[in-house]
Amino acid sequence: MELLNATPVASIIFIFTLITSIYAFNDRQLLANFMFHPYTVSRGGKIYTFITSGLIHADWMHLFFNMFTFYFFAFRLEAMMGHWQFGLMYFLSLVLSDLPSLVKNKDNYRYNSLGASGAISAILFSYILYDPLSIIGVMFIPMPAIVFGVLYLVYSWYMGKKGQDNIGHDAHFFGALTGLIFTIIVVPGIVQHFIETLSGSR
Repeated sequence: MELLNATPVASIIFIFTLITSIYAFNDRQLLANFMFHPYTVSRGGKIYTFITSGLIHADWMHLFFNMFTFYFFAFRLEAMMGHWQFGLMYFLSLVLSDLPSLVKNKDNYRYNSLGASGAISAILFSYILYDPLSIIGVMFIPMPAIVFGVLYLVYSWYMGKKGQDNIGHDAHFFGALTGLIFTIIVVPGIVQHFIETLSGSR
């Protein structure tokens, strides 16, 4: 209840995504209706799936990793950023992170995507601007958030170019950029704060 009062937007997104994802595991029709299908969207259909595709996940592991990251960063970010700012960034990043897939797969009828990874990347990279020296554990290897951020962008860009797996690396990359750019535009003084934190003058 304390989280709901302090960070209502993140709390509602977290609860709703869990419920919708788990329900869709057992309802293939809902899963099909909510998935992002570039072929259909590029022809004017199912525009709503820019948002709904972020409310469902492929399996329990996909859901766990996204919601695990959400839990550790989203609530703190909303408290620092503000309620409407956090909500707008989240849903804007869901849309913008899917645009590269739309362009690349608009003629590929077999391509679908789902998951909140683009928005989760936006949350993570927005948080990095606030606390670039916080420690993030990756595969049990702790590293400063700024180091992780650079590696994450390089890896996502490289894998997105290769396109040899079923992971939405383009969504990760553009979601991260959305989080960075949105935070810089909306939060006054965040760039100065970021620089001062890195330089140790803060």
